[in-house]
Amino acid sequence: MQAQQKAINSCFLYCNGLMDHICTCQPTDPRNPWYKRPIQFSGTLDAFVQISKAEGVTSLWSGLSPTLVLSIPATICYFVTYEQLRLKLKAAHNKGKVYPESITQPFWIPLASGATARVLSVTVVNPLELIRTKMQSQKLSYLELGEALRNLVRTDGVIGLWRGIFPTLLRDVPFSAIYWLSYESIKSIWKCDHPSVWQSFIGGFISGSIAATLTVPFDVVKTHQQIEFGTELLNEQGKPIARKARTTTNIFRDIYNQHGIRGFYTGLTPRLIKVAPACAIMISSFEYGKVFFNRLANQKEFNLSSES
Repeated sequence: MQAQQKAINSCFLYCNGLMDHICTCQPTDPRNPWYKRPIQFSGTLDAFVQISKAEGVTSLWSGLSPTLVLSIPATICYFVTYEQLRLKLKAAHNKGKVYPESITQPFWIPLASGATARVLSVTVVNPLELIRTKMQSQKLSYLELGEALRNLVRTDGVIGLWRGIFPTLLRDVPFSAIYWLSYESIKSIWKCDHPSVWQSFIGGFISGSIAATLTVPFDVVKTHQQIEFGTELLNEQGKPIARKARTTTNIFRDIYNQHGIRGFYTGLTPRLIKVAPACAIMISSFEYGKVFFNRLANQKEFNLSSES
């Protein structure tokens, strides 16, 4: 829905629930018949209905496998970094305190931990995402991919592997900071350091909704920049496109001039439908995993002490 504001005939932004992907397509390619019947959506429900009719219900889960290849290591890196950093900052803040009731966690700890964890995970995954995008858009073999990456490094330097990382950080870092601040605040209100699965699910859903709503303008800008990045990929394939990539500031200004404030909240409903349940599922799984493995470790320690 966000991409409908920006009609570019050479690439599409494809979102499948966990991550966003660039798909470069040619209108004359017989392997892309769906391109010849573009669909305009009037709303979220209309999008579900029309996509299901045109491509089948299973298409709503298309592209899940390649998404998991990137999302699983990225998510592991993200959650582990956040938890370890939060615990270390909390320990440093409460150094010297003896009584449990005197131990506190100020708001800046989850804020800083969430932002730092997201910066690290995005930095690690961005080169992999660039490689995947090049392989899919230019249909490169692994040997050709190696040559393409060497050319990229020669042209732009090693920093070229992190091309396009700024708009991703612009959206994901504030989202992560707001999300963890909201979630830890909810845990504090409920007075539970070890929430149940349902408590963490509800807390994650609420926190994800808050963060998604506050950061949707950055998501809209990132969508526009991803589409423009797709046109640059086609340009690299020797198919010139008369369009110059705009800066983030220019995109903000153009969206405001063309659509006003409402333009920054295009696609808010589908973003909430995607993000809030995903946050709820991930955080409840994370909290359950912590409890499960802590019990497992304690049980092993108890067994060892009993044997001795």
